[in-house]
Amino acid sequence: MTAVTAESLVATGVAGLDDVLHGGLTPHRVYLVEGTPGAGKTTLALHFLLNGVARGERTMYVTLSETSDELHAAAGGHGWNLAGIDIVELQPADGGARADPKYTMFHPAEVELAETTRLVLERADQIQPARVVIDSLSEFRLLAQNPLRFRREVLAMKQYFSRRRCTVLLADDRSAADGDADLFSIAHGVISLERRATEYGSLRRQMQVVKLRGRQFREGWHDLRITTGGLRIFPRLVSAEHHAEFVPDQVSSDVPGLDGLMGGGLTRGTSTLIMGPAGAGKSSIAAQYVDAACRRGEPVAVFLFEELLTTYVARCAGLGMELQHWIDNGMLLARQVDPAELSPGEFAQTVRDAVETGAVRMVVIDTLNGYLNAMPSEKLLMIHLHELLSYLGQRGVTTVLVTAQHGLVGSSMGTPIDTSYLADAVILLRYYEAGGQLCQAISVVKKRTGSHERTIREMRLSSRGVDVGEPLRRLRGVLSGIPVPETGSSPEALESRA
Repeated sequence: MTAVTAESLVATGVAGLDDVLHGGLTPHRVYLVEGTPGAGKTTLALHFLLNGVARGERTMYVTLSETSDELHAAAGGHGWNLAGIDIVELQPADGGARADPKYTMFHPAEVELAETTRLVLERADQIQPARVVIDSLSEFRLLAQNPLRFRREVLAMKQYFSRRRCTVLLADDRSAADGDADLFSIAHGVISLERRATEYGSLRRQMQVVKLRGRQFREGWHDLRITTGGLRIFPRLVSAEHHAEFVPDQVSSDVPGLDGLMGGGLTRGTSTLIMGPAGAGKSSIAAQYVDAACRRGEPVAVFLFEELLTTYVARCAGLGMELQHWIDNGMLLARQVDPAELSPGEFAQTVRDAVETGAVRMVVIDTLNGYLNAMPSEKLLMIHLHELLSYLGQRGVTTVLVTAQHGLVGSSMGTPIDTSYLADAVILLRYYEAGGQLCQAISVVKKRTGSHERTIREMRLSSRGVDVGEPLRRLRGVLSGIPVPETGSSPEALESRA
């Protein structure tokens, strides 16, 4: 037996699926593609055949459930031309008229299963295809009337196509009550597609490779999307597979007080969480790091889950940061995320594309609250986030996360979910009252990769940007929101901070 090499694998033509399959399908084997109606089986099958046409191979599509016109209409919706695919349509002709010689017109319920199989194999003898799709097996199952006969006919087709060195996809809609485990044992590999409704927003589609004999593959469920242009799969992110060499140098904000508070700056390849109440300046600090990175010539990606992009750009301009300039020259990728249309896998792939294609060195997620709210029905969402942060860290990307806490003043404010343990550094913002005014304080409560100041500093936002002042040494209780002068300080200490 000839050993299967990466060069001999059969590409599926589906973006992301060959990654899941570690290169593609083993040639000259029979594969089962199963899933509920609307999950994407036909779209995947057409991708597979069109990829064969592009490689100069003969291909054949046997359809028992859709007409040729329906297939051409579905393909046209994706901008595809099926001219290179031989379509074998097993459907009745209107009024008993004779079929066009290009097709074999046939109603599967009116004849025996053996005759159906014979017609399929005869057309295969004429076409001599390298790739075959049979859609769907539910019609064969209805004709068979019992599992034993159905299994024998499927085995006969498998042996026939294997001898003729064809790679075959068998589509099945799970019409069997018991899930038809026989098909799983016959097929060399099984690809399962799922389609389910969410509490709000678009449908969620996922896929997994159930089995692939003699080959390794990426296990687990992977998100997928069907749009104009076809089907795309977003392989589950495994951070350990994406290590890159980088220098863990310091990333400056160009604000001396903030860099001093951080012990020189953020460390490249780490994640930093900026947390505090609404309006305290979290996004402004993140934008300061963005502007500074762009000035150094380092590409940045910002993902906005709550704020409109136009509002974000205008607000930053009011702080002296002209982010629109960096967007226009391609240094800054700023994307407003639609929370109703997002899946964790698609978001992770978007970030990967920015890093691996756009050479992004810094990623900002603003806010984590929006990220969590965008996918409320997702289980294990924190594992998705942890894997994404690990991936970015191993690629040497500096990540800045913004999260809002409940409440405005006080030291007992909480967050929707504790994410501080995921971050390598945590910057804490607080409001406090002084001299009849509401002031802002900033401190660093955690930094895994080096020392940092333990002080609490005053922070101001103005048209000149972010300004971090001297430590508030004369005040005690700043984090409570109502500070008092330190023992031995003058009563005017509070007034002087206003």
